[in-house]
Amino acid sequence: MAGRLEGKVALVTGGASGIGAETARVFAREGAKVAITDINDTAGRGVAVEIGDAAFYASLDTRSEAAWHATVGQAVETFGRLDILVNAAGVPGRGPDGSLKIDEQNLEDWNRVMDVNSTGIFLGMKAAIPAMRKGGGGSIINISSIYGLVGSVHSAAYHASKGSVRLATKSAALQYATENIRVNSVHPGMVTTGMNRDVNEDPVLSVPRLAKTPMGRFGQPIDIANGCLFLASDESGWMTGAELVIDGGYTVG
Repeated sequence: MAGRLEGKVALVTGGASGIGAETARVFAREGAKVAITDINDTAGRGVAVEIGDAAFYASLDTRSEAAWHATVGQAVETFGRLDILVNAAGVPGRGPDGSLKIDEQNLEDWNRVMDVNSTGIFLGMKAAIPAMRKGGGGSIINISSIYGLVGSVHSAAYHASKGSVRLATKSAALQYATENIRVNSVHPGMVTTGMNRDVNEDPVLSVPRLAKTPMGRFGQPIDIANGCLFLASDESGWMTGAELVIDGGYTVG
């Protein structure tokens, strides 16, 4: 049987590890060709080698508009089209103790978080949309966070960046709906990846996080990748501007 993404071409940022890497693997298993991008070249190439002929790796700093255009061009030149973009690259904004108040935040770090988490999403959509238009449509999946929906005492820069992803997604969804380019956001909860593995696997620090997750376990990258698969596939063909929350019930209460 054909896979759910048979004949489609995807570009995944942050593809060297965590949610991005698992999404690339799932997409390839479902028949897609995948351009994997990151700034961790060694790990990114490793994921591409693992997948095989259905993937290639390209180094991409998502803050660079020129790099975005070059990478989208490489994907189209290699695989003939671009149907799916997953903006999974991101950075945390936590201080050493897990919290960082507004009056403790320096401008350089604020800008770093916003540049990667927010501006990078904008540049990705800007570069990918013309290629999708030529192919008759596409699916853009922007990875936000539960902290793009609710607040916490932690880094305001991270919350602001992920909140902007949510609303930029909705604006883009409206702008391109008539062109069959769908734009949706995904909001992971406490997923064990390199970004927060130190907390999730700590026997003390993990307790309050787990207590707030009604399903009683932390998420894994595959939990988010499966949601991305749905949004990338034709099964979600009448879905745009939506927020797919995958958090084990964290934000329900």
